[in-house]
Amino acid sequence: MVNDTSVTLAGIRLQNPVIPASGTFGFGFEMAGCFDLNRLGAISLKGTTLEPRFGNPTPRIAECSGGLLNAVGLQNPGIDALVSDIAPRVRALCKTPLIANISGFSLDEYGICCEKADQCEALDFVEVNISCPNVHQGGMVFGTDPKAAAAVTRRARKATSKPLFIKLSPNVTDIVPIARACEEEGADGLTLINTLLGMRIDIRRRRPVLANRTGGFSGPALLPIALRFVNQVAKACRIPLIGCGGVASAEDVIEMMMAGATAVQVGSASLHDPLACPAIIDQLPKVMEQLGIEHLKDIIGIV
Repeated sequence: MVNDTSVTLAGIRLQNPVIPASGTFGFGFEMAGCFDLNRLGAISLKGTTLEPRFGNPTPRIAECSGGLLNAVGLQNPGIDALVSDIAPRVRALCKTPLIANISGFSLDEYGICCEKADQCEALDFVEVNISCPNVHQGGMVFGTDPKAAAAVTRRARKATSKPLFIKLSPNVTDIVPIARACEEEGADGLTLINTLLGMRIDIRRRRPVLANRTGGFSGPALLPIALRFVNQVAKACRIPLIGCGGVASAEDVIEMMMAGATAVQVGSASLHDPLACPAIIDQLPKVMEQLGIEHLKDIIGIV
């Protein structure tokens, strides 16, 4: 049996669909001494903003049943450091496609960051995280309103000629109008889902576990929810999807692809086990053989 794990994402060939999710794998070079980064399908680099950010006060990560909560607050060295130093350093270590994950708090910030990423030869994709609050619109999250999501996509599309993916928030009543708005404004693909907003309380101290009170919930418990979102959007849009949320095994990758994803991001599993991605990649051909799948691309969206 062939067991071909390759997929094509917005015109770029990936040798397999497994991508470490932004914020769970650093910038990649931190793991270069543990395994060959060339084994990965691609790498979604740590989320980057226009200016350097220290992030939220601690505690900002907490384990809980079925996953974990995080309120890191986009700690990062800023876009200039990414394009001038970090991305070229990662590119020197591997030929794996690199995805710049961009966050912003205004349309101008998104635009400037995308323009700078566009000029960086080491970067192959731009992934725009629209789960950030618009500081000019009273803190409304860009990804919760089709018009706001369309505005960010339009600004990003003008700023870059690289394949553009918009990362969608699940904290909405209906994700389909938001996904369609991004597609109509020129997105080459969509990444979904980002974390769900959650909270835990320390009953002994009688206060929230996180200093930020709430945080993003991720982990295995998200997989059924993520599959539902991916399947809904796959049936409503024609552009490729990167599915994420609770993926921790080769079986999960295949399930996500059957739901409609072309590639899959692995997040919390990498925090639990930094070697999760290569382990999943090793499992894929074996599981494909068990299921009678010769070419992984053939199962995309079959459900």
